[in-house]
Amino acid sequence: MKTSANLSRRSFLTTAAAGAGVVLLAGCSSGSDAADEGSAGSAASGETYTIATDTTFAPFEYADENNEYVGIDIDMLYAIAEDQGFQVDLDALGFQAATEAVQSGQADGIIAGMSITEERKETFDFSDPYFDSTVCCAADPDSGITSLEDLEGLNVAVKIGTMSADWAESIADEYGFTMTTFETSDMMYQEVGTGNSAACFEDTPVMEYAIATGSVSLEVIADCGTDSEFASQYGFGVKKGENAELLEMFNAGLTNIREDGTYDEIVATYLGE
Repeated sequence: MKTSANLSRRSFLTTAAAGAGVVLLAGCSSGSDAADEGSAGSAASGETYTIATDTTFAPFEYADENNEYVGIDIDMLYAIAEDQGFQVDLDALGFQAATEAVQSGQADGIIAGMSITEERKETFDFSDPYFDSTVCCAADPDSGITSLEDLEGLNVAVKIGTMSADWAESIADEYGFTMTTFETSDMMYQEVGTGNSAACFEDTPVMEYAIATGSVSLEVIADCGTDSEFASQYGFGVKKGENAELLEMFNAGLTNIREDGTYDEIVATYLGE
C-alpha cells in the first residue's frame, strides 16, 4: 500500500529518542551510501510503506507515556527505513488484525514479533530472522501453581494466532486444561489478574520483560525450551509474492544495522546487555 505521503507518525530519530534515549542513527548508511553499494533503497527513496504491528507486545512494540509506539521492532524498523531511504506509516492494529491487513492488501508489511513458521510461509514472504524466542507459561506466584501439572481442570489464557497459543493447544489434553483466547497480551494478563484464568501463555522475552518492569505480577512456571518445535525466530513479513523490493530493503538494512552496532544498541535498550 505504497503512497507518496510523508511519514505520518514520526521520524526514526524521534522514535529512538522516545523509546531509548539513544541516538540510533550513528553509523547508519546514508541514502547515497546505499546507492553506492547497489542497495534497493535508492530505487524506493521517498516511498512510504504502510506497516502493520501489534498494540501491546513489549518490549517489541507498545505505546509509551506519550502514546508513541516504541520497542525493539519499532526502533529497528525506523533504523532500517532510515538506512534504506524509505518512509513508514505505522498502523498498530493488534497481531491478528495486522496479519489480516497484509493478506488483504491494506498494509504492505508486518512487524510484530512474528514467528517464522512453515504454515505462515504459505501466505507470507519473510525477511531474514532478527530475534530468537521461546514460549512460556506464567501464573500468579501466590496461586500455588508452580508447574504445568497444576493446571489440570483449570482454564488458561492465550493470544490468538501466536506460537505460545499453539504450544498451549498442543499440551492442553496432556495437562488437562482449557483455553480462552484473547486479541492482545494485556487482555491475557488482566484475565489472570482477575482470577478468571489460572495462567497465560506468552513469548518468553515478552513475559520476562513484563515481569522485570513490574507490568505484571506473574512468574514463569514453564518454558518450551530452545529445542522445541515452538521455539522460533522473528521475521518481518509481506504478502507472499508481493512487495519484494520492501523485503529486499529490510534485509539489506538489517545487515547494515547489525554491522554498525545499531541493532545491538536497540536490543540492549530494552533487554539490557
